[in-house]
Amino acid sequence: MARATGYRGADPRALLFPLLLLLLLLPPPLLARAKPLHHHHPVRRGPQIQHAALPSSLAPALATQEAFPPANSPRPPRCGVPDPPDGLNARNRQKRFVLSGGRWEKTDLTYRILRFPWQLVREQVRQTVAEALQVWSEVTPLTFTEVHEGHADIMIDFTRYWHGDNLPFDGPGGILAHAFFPKTHREGDVHFDYDETWTIGDNQGTDLLQVAAHEFGHVLGLQHTTAAKALMSPFYTFRYPLSLSPDDRRGIQHLYGQPRRAPTSQASALGPRPGIDTNEIAPVEPEVPPDACEASFDAVSTIRGELFFFKAGFVWRLRSGRLQPGYPALASRHWQGLPSPVDAAFEDAQGHIWFFQGAQYWVYDGEKPVLGPAPLSELGLVGSPIHAALVWGPEKNKIYFFRGGDYWRFHPNIRRVDSPVPRRATDWRGVPSEIDAAFQDADGYAYFLRGRLYWKFDPVKVKALDGFPRLVGPDFFSCAETVNTFR
Repeated sequence: MARATGYRGADPRALLFPLLLLLLLLPPPLLARAKPLHHHHPVRRGPQIQHAALPSSLAPALATQEAFPPANSPRPPRCGVPDPPDGLNARNRQKRFVLSGGRWEKTDLTYRILRFPWQLVREQVRQTVAEALQVWSEVTPLTFTEVHEGHADIMIDFTRYWHGDNLPFDGPGGILAHAFFPKTHREGDVHFDYDETWTIGDNQGTDLLQVAAHEFGHVLGLQHTTAAKALMSPFYTFRYPLSLSPDDRRGIQHLYGQPRRAPTSQASALGPRPGIDTNEIAPVEPEVPPDACEASFDAVSTIRGELFFFKAGFVWRLRSGRLQPGYPALASRHWQGLPSPVDAAFEDAQGHIWFFQGAQYWVYDGEKPVLGPAPLSELGLVGSPIHAALVWGPEKNKIYFFRGGDYWRFHPNIRRVDSPVPRRATDWRGVPSEIDAAFQDADGYAYFLRGRLYWKFDPVKVKALDGFPRLVGPDFFSCAETVNTFR
């Protein structure tokens, strides 16, 4: 059996001459198909490839290496190393996922980020790494805790070129990252190429969330799979929302089992409570978002100058009227612990983001939770949940809550409404008495949504503009126009 000497620290220059000689002796048809099998594992760019994994027969597998292929590939790109032989037999065709041969003997793991990419704010990187690990912790008993000093089980680094493990990076493009499996001499190490254009939720560069989640699958003991659209597939494509395929889930649960208990929105926000166990089955996270052209949105809010539409746990993000790449995405990818769905949302003058569901509310500072769940009664509201929240006025210093045909003015600085006695929504002339969502644009106009329709409200004339309602889908998401049957 051949030994994977390139991964064991041998000098790669010793392999160069035999490799070149072999390529020169190959007939032209074979030469055209030949792929170098040194530890860079270059492969073709198209959909971007994530990894070139060692075959499971070359035990112990030490690491997997992320690589991009050349641009002129006539075939879908994949790893430059052959699939594990075990992956071809009937038994593995049924289970698909491939194991590295190792697993962690504990379920509570620590991680540490040593260095950070220059393009991203450190807190963004920390949040993204936590989200990538959460993909795996949501379906297993595993927990991950960040530490800031000393040795951790998982050591994450952004580094360049030769960096001490005989798996050098190669500058922009090409190799993206690599990770080491459990039970190897560098178990838990994850290295990202510092010179890549790392982005978050943006297909103009290399999406850190997707690559990190894939790498952590290797760190936990998974090899590549032949299952299509699996996170552990060797093929990288920019695809949101990020979620595990059934094959990914079966593979990781084969190693570590199912979650100890089903998470709930309240438990997620408060954290685990000791001594409590249930036999509830965790709901499967939806993989297909609702169609924005047909959706009746739960909430809409202007956050950091961008427009966010919320529906059934997903969020659409519009900047300057254009849907951003990578959306719709799961709202929980931005705001961990956020319940699904939300009833209303708004951003206050201090930049805090408020979310409401049922009789509770949550407050986030950016993407960091700072409060919640807390009862609506703390805000002076009693009874059923609010249906919409509107930031209003030229200074955007007025907050209004809507429920049924009523509304209240809210003061976030003291966290109280003016009075528990509501006003009638008929004060907003031309707007339906019951609404699903509301927001204000940069020009001061208010928008009120009900079902698939919206009304635009003039702040000077203090009434809805003529020509409304209109359909949300065509005006905000460039959906095909349909005949207006509501007029």
